[in-house]
Amino acid sequence: MSKNIRIVIIEDDQIIREGYTLLIGQTEGYAVVNSYESFDDAAKTITDDNPDVILLDIELPGTNGIQAIPRLKRLLPHTYILILTVYESEKTIFEALANGASGYLTKNTPATRIVDSIREVKDGGGPMSVNIARMVIKSFQRNQESPLSKRETQILEQIAEGKSRSLIARDLFIDLETVRSHIKNIYLKLDVNSRADAIKTAKENKLI
Repeated sequence: MSKNIRIVIIEDDQIIREGYTLLIGQTEGYAVVNSYESFDDAAKTITDDNPDVILLDIELPGTNGIQAIPRLKRLLPHTYILILTVYESEKTIFEALANGASGYLTKNTPATRIVDSIREVKDGGGPMSVNIARMVIKSFQRNQESPLSKRETQILEQIAEGKSRSLIARDLFIDLETVRSHIKNIYLKLDVNSRADAIKTAKENKLI
């Protein structure tokens, strides 16, 4: 009989945490060896848990999930990290994957898929929710010859999402005048005069 996959869950919502523990723990071949409400709690004893896979939320008290990934990898270099979150922004997805996450699921993923993904990631796979995979593919399909800088592309993507200039400034931790300057450069580079034309031109040329 093969050894159970050892799983640790880091999730701050008690109901969700207990639900995952019950769901996964009742599945043959899986064992939830511990669960924590934060990375800061987990860091004290998680090496003793010796998990094969960590299910990690992003919105956590104290150290968030994105910050926790490289720290977990240092503590447990051979453990796989599977993100399970409500966040679907491209920035968050790529930060998680770049930091060392092996898979990325959203919390609306069916229970059976979550269980299957734990084994998949343990076997070296990279499970992703369908919408997340689509976003990753779209990113790689972008025009690599774009005249826009990385920051200009970020801003244009947020414009396309309907965000205001002040919200973009807040999200990107830059001041409003910098956002205005970038937008002016975007319009010049794309030879357009309006937000709608900028979005249309960018999408037609696969710049976003």
